[in-house]
Amino acid sequence: MFRRGEIYYADLDPVVGSEQGGVRPVLIIQNDLGNRYSPTVIVLAITSRTGKTNLPTHVAVPAGESGLLKDSLVLAEQVRTLEKRRLGRRVGKLPEALMRRVDEAMRVSLGFARRDA
Repeated sequence: MFRRGEIYYADLDPVVGSEQGGVRPVLIIQNDLGNRYSPTVIVLAITSRTGKTNLPTHVAVPAGESGLLKDSLVLAEQVRTLEKRRLGRRVGKLPEALMRRVDEAMRVSLGFARRDA
């Protein structure tokens, strides 16, 4: 079963315009209940082009972290729903500290206000 926080290779083609495409790593952000029962999975694209504009929706992942071979960026503005059959080989899993940063980047991207208890 796919789990939230795991990284897989996925084929994101076909794309339009500035969408991330090709076979690339993606981060599963969907909750595990959805991952278990849905035929689709919600992911964020990951790029190794770390020279991209530094946005509050980008989370840096160092090479060797989570199985990624190159320094990479999780792009929280590049949200995709994929058929599970698009997912290929498992790369690894993001540590909890980085997942918290991804959660914050998604709040920014989706316009959800942070609510501190």
